[in-house]
Amino acid sequence: MALTGASGASEEADADSRNKPFLLRALQIALVVSLYWVTSISMVFLNKYLLDSPSLKLDTPIFVTFYQCLVTSLLCKALSTLATCCPGTVDFPTLNLDLKVARSVLPLSVVFIGMISFNNLCLKYVGVAFYNVGRSLTTVFNVLLSYLLLKQTTSFYALLTCGIIIGGFWLGIDQEGAEGTLSLMGTIFGVLASLCVSLNAIYTKKVLPAVDNSIWRLTFYNNVNACVLFVPLMVLLGELRALLDFAHLDSAHFWIMMTLGGLFGFAIGYVTGLQIKFTSPLTHNVSGTAKACAQTVLAVLYYEETKSFLWWTSNLMVLGGSSAYTWVRGWEMQKTQEDPSSKEGEKSAIGV
Repeated sequence: MALTGASGASEEADADSRNKPFLLRALQIALVVSLYWVTSISMVFLNKYLLDSPSLKLDTPIFVTFYQCLVTSLLCKALSTLATCCPGTVDFPTLNLDLKVARSVLPLSVVFIGMISFNNLCLKYVGVAFYNVGRSLTTVFNVLLSYLLLKQTTSFYALLTCGIIIGGFWLGIDQEGAEGTLSLMGTIFGVLASLCVSLNAIYTKKVLPAVDNSIWRLTFYNNVNACVLFVPLMVLLGELRALLDFAHLDSAHFWIMMTLGGLFGFAIGYVTGLQIKFTSPLTHNVSGTAKACAQTVLAVLYYEETKSFLWWTSNLMVLGGSSAYTWVRGWEMQKTQEDPSSKEGEKSAIGV
């Protein structure tokens, strides 16, 4: 169950897959990809309900995010305890809160807080159908920050795909405005979320050694730090007062939905690692792009929305640009592996 290294997991999966019949491998991959899709899409729709439901009327997005981090922290600790008490039941690292390690992880935790908070704030103010386009600049920020922070260059073809994504993003904003559904605040939060996702990916690599390169230990410390830092933030924003005045505070249904949101938040980390293990990082990116397309179509159907041809074009540009970028980077990495003497190509192919 532990995600202790994507490359090691991929190598083990490749070794196992060679010993299994093709039909069994295909069935496993189909089940894992389906699990990823169901978990990810369900989490988005559930978060939209918690953040912006007319029936709930709960205006505490930071508290919703705080509660999800709390559930994730408790689940990590529970699985760690189970692994210690019952060896062999689950494969999970031992988690003991070390304040020194928590301080080492703190700078990344601040970025992590920005990432999950801006994601939820974006979802609160924009529709689920526009949510993917609103946060579509992650790839662009990956390229930009990799150059500014890591001095890694990017090929012309990869930059061209980024241009397609930016074009789709602006066309999507234009069409949302033409339909009268554009939320400037939600769009700004989406851009900030994209920036934080890119920063999180870059700084995670630097912080991982502090937690023995364990993704689950990093998840635990990030969520514990987030729970502590969210408390003063909720006080400053007046969310505790709003929560006390909330009409459904004693509703079992509300707390079940909140806890379910936390469970999905925890599960998405596991199923993401599972999908990478049984396929590859490249296939995972392609699956994520296809999932975003399905999520957009489902949102339009579920909320009974009518969208213009240009609105759909903007989504296709974003999804197509993202898929093209994934393909270009995969091709460049393969080319670099075939020609290891090309140092410049290696520098360009890693990390973006």
